[in-house]
Amino acid sequence: MNRSKAAVSHRERLIDELRSDPKLARAYLAAAIEDEDPRVLLAALRTVAESLGMAQVAAEAGIARESLYRALSPKGNPRLTTLLAVLKAAGLRIALAERKSRAA
Repeated sequence: MNRSKAAVSHRERLIDELRSDPKLARAYLAAAIEDEDPRVLLAALRTVAESLGMAQVAAEAGIARESLYRALSPKGNPRLTTLLAVLKAAGLRIALAERKSRAA
């Protein structure tokens, strides 16, 4: 009998890869923040938080898990403190850099 593996969704695979490679999580968020649509960053933050474990991230952020899910939902509007707490739980922080000039 020939049994094939059940298909793994793209999202599940991404979460597994982010869980196993913290540098990938950083690159993933860096790419998301470059998008002009803030929903892209919000979705990326949620994916990274899920890869770390929402309960653990919520505990480190000092907020209820349900509140974290709500804040990082597609219709969420998280506070800056929530975003910073998720980044901190991921071992990341925000750093500023000059935008490259388009005229160059």
